[in-house]
Amino acid sequence: MTDEINKQDEMEEVYDVVVLNDDDGNEHEFMHLATLEVEGNTYYVLLPMEEVEEDEAEAVILKVVKDENGEEMLVDIEDDEEWEKVADAWEEMEDMEDEEE
Repeated sequence: MTDEINKQDEMEEVYDVVVLNDDDGNEHEFMHLATLEVEGNTYYVLLPMEEVEEDEAEAVILKVVKDENGEEMLVDIEDDEEWEKVADAWEEMEDMEDEEE
């Protein structure tokens, strides 16, 4: 029994929670799964908390940019080629983690 508890504790990871506001000012919580660096740009891989609770979670990848005041903000990736490169990097990271387990 103790071995089962220890294995479960090892599998549970702790993630930071990121709160983002949508265009209507509503707050949404996301688990920050990973930070990716691709071609000099930084991206966050996030999982919507409300979807995690419903077991329907799908990761969201947002680009980190600086606004005119130098503050970091997250934006959608609008370029299809850029999206493919970042999605491939995320997939590779996931594959490496799976191999380690």
